[in-house]
Amino acid sequence: MLIVTSPTTFQPVLERIAEEIERTPGRGRPADYIPALAARDPRSFGMAVAEPDGTVYGVGDWRQPFSAQSITKVFTLALGLAREGDTLWEHVGREPSGNRFNSLVQLEYENGIPRNPFINAGALVVTDRLHTRTGDASGELLAFLRAESGNPELDFDTEVAVSESAHGDRNAALGHFMASYGNIDNPVPVLLEQYFRQCSIAASCADLALATTFLARHGIRADGTRLLSRSQAKQINAIMLTCGTYDAAGDFAYRVGLPGKSGVGGGVIAVVPGRCTLCVWSPGLDERGNSVAGVAALDRFTTLTGLSVF
Repeated sequence: MLIVTSPTTFQPVLERIAEEIERTPGRGRPADYIPALAARDPRSFGMAVAEPDGTVYGVGDWRQPFSAQSITKVFTLALGLAREGDTLWEHVGREPSGNRFNSLVQLEYENGIPRNPFINAGALVVTDRLHTRTGDASGELLAFLRAESGNPELDFDTEVAVSESAHGDRNAALGHFMASYGNIDNPVPVLLEQYFRQCSIAASCADLALATTFLARHGIRADGTRLLSRSQAKQINAIMLTCGTYDAAGDFAYRVGLPGKSGVGGGVIAVVPGRCTLCVWSPGLDERGNSVAGVAALDRFTTLTGLSVF
């Protein structure tokens, strides 16, 4: 049954989705390769929808902070693109990878240029370039998220950052490999510290849905200033659609039909340009690193509301 949405009908839709998800038996497994995330309850579930004017609707654990992880790559990309424009694309591509998010395979064939900004290698390049221009990439990101979400309490989770650093050998390998091709400016240990701090930011569904609304507003920030041109906002949404859910982006586009970005903390953000943004959180992941309940909830949202880019 299609539900025609108006500003007053998002809440009933969310409540219906939460009831359906509660009855779903399989929820996946938390990211056990990051010890600080391994103990999360896979049956936790929260979902929020934010409209461009800042109105937010939510259900379940929508106010519960969780580890944003790779969701932060969207915001770092936006900050980097705003600062250097198309020059950024000389250092990172815009194509789906077809490999796992932490794969080393393609870098040698492609001379140290990562396929896209959302695999780990590409995110390291974007963070590196932002750090060169700001002197504190993770601090710049945190300030942006606090401003856009309206939550000054957002912060790094030191336990998660330390846990990732202690198990970050593959990311270190990616950084050193790209540095050997001249595609990294900063010392790799400095870059890794920035990257792990970036990924450790704890935020709720409400925070991240609000922080993403600049993409629904075609590049306009919460205070009315322009961060990105309309074309740049379109570019980020397009890359989210094609690359935002690791090597499951095709299936996500097929099921959900929205630009989206997932993180191994169990969160997924999604954008309906001009209409709203969403964030879902449930820590149980599938084999590709995406939240099982999160993707299912977004699938139901677009089915019930008819809100999709297609």
